[in-house]
Amino acid sequence: MTILLSTLNARYTHASLGLRYLLANMGELQAQTKIHEFVIGTRAVDIVERVLEHQPRIVGFGVYIWNVEETVKVVALLKRVAPNVTIVLGGPEVSYETEGQEIVRLADYTVTGWGDVTFPQLCRNILHGPKPLMKIHAGVQPPLEDIALPYALYSDEDIAHRTLYVEASRGCPFKCEFCLSSLDKTAWPFDLDRFLGELETLHARGARLFKFVDRTFNLNVKTSLKIMQFFLDKLAAHPDDPVYAHFEVVPDHLPDALKDSIKQFPPGTLQFEIGIQSFNPDVQALVSRKQNNDKAADNIRWLHEHSHAHLHVDLIAGLPGEDIASFARGFDRLVELGPHEIQFGILKRLRGTPIIRHTEAYGLVFDPHPPYAILSTDRITFAEMQELVRFARYWDLVANSGRFAHTLPLILGATPFARFMRLSQWLFARTDATHRIALEKLAALVAQWLAEEGMDAEAAAAVVRSDYAGQANLKKAPVQKQALPQRQARHMAA
Repeated sequence: MTILLSTLNARYTHASLGLRYLLANMGELQAQTKIHEFVIGTRAVDIVERVLEHQPRIVGFGVYIWNVEETVKVVALLKRVAPNVTIVLGGPEVSYETEGQEIVRLADYTVTGWGDVTFPQLCRNILHGPKPLMKIHAGVQPPLEDIALPYALYSDEDIAHRTLYVEASRGCPFKCEFCLSSLDKTAWPFDLDRFLGELETLHARGARLFKFVDRTFNLNVKTSLKIMQFFLDKLAAHPDDPVYAHFEVVPDHLPDALKDSIKQFPPGTLQFEIGIQSFNPDVQALVSRKQNNDKAADNIRWLHEHSHAHLHVDLIAGLPGEDIASFARGFDRLVELGPHEIQFGILKRLRGTPIIRHTEAYGLVFDPHPPYAILSTDRITFAEMQELVRFARYWDLVANSGRFAHTLPLILGATPFARFMRLSQWLFARTDATHRIALEKLAALVAQWLAEEGMDAEAAAAVVRSDYAGQANLKKAPVQKQALPQRQARHMAA
């Protein structure tokens, strides 16, 4: 074995699509190339030991914002104990601003951008000459029809136990400055018949959980309808063994034809990730985000009222030009629309994104360490930002978890942001923690807070107990419901 492809995934259930693309496109080197994935939190010395068991001559690491700090340790240790092994880096974290990055200095080569063609060619040169002289290699972007698709490389173990990532297109036509996709010129579609053929094979092998990584799934409605029809056909043919599909959609683009298709999906089979990010039009203009807020709101409301799709909607705190009051208004508006989950994100300065151009004018201060979260702006102090960070964490524990479905409306009342901020501040004052809070303790605290806010103590305890009991019942749910993503299963149970 000569070439090893590796990365540190955020969790075991995440199977790396990028590594499988590289393996699929290795050409004559594929037979001597292998994938070995790890999970963050694994000791660097253990990773290096496992890597060297393959006796590789080249190791390629996929580097991302969530694994770069741990991968630096792995690369440093690998270079110390096996200096003759050639290390090649790739991935979004090392594709921009490479100068000054410690991990780039330690490695032998770095491929920026698309690696499908450039990485295999670099390996050929390393193995057979001429030896590459340059350390940084800009990835060549080939026509999509020239790229071998990776889906046959999902193993039976992957299909049985992991999320399968798929993509019908690459790139994004929008220019939102906080997103790496803003650097793309457009979105490029794969041949649809070819792609659906790959999905057909995966389904025949037993795959049921598909997560699309397309940034704008519903941009081309004709394509979207054909893909959704593929899943509807599978649902009709196998009602007792349903598929589950996750798509990221443009919020203000939901024509009637797409609505008609969405309405046909039964509960527990469809999830939409919807990026709102901000409802403030001045902030949207500042970060080059084009969005019709009224249409977006109408579409989310329609999805909530007329479909069974599970709705996961994103907001970002800390965008330039937005203060807490503006964010709170957007948050309250989104709560009123009824999504199942609101992903309360904190702005991050991804390497290469244009958001940095606002640094001086809007006083943006970012953490210099991954994930490069915003620490303060000219409108939000550091202390206030920390309160927002804690709000986001408690929101995950209480609201997004689905564990407090009947209690949550009592918490939020008529002013969701203000009420939940009070709960967040109260919880932190009593626990000094945002992690490792046992569910039983959290439930008792929520009931106590409701009582202190004026609710009858026994009534508060009763509604929290009903939610807590519901979690016990969920554990006894049928296998089909258990197979859903955990949060969605809880929301459905409620």
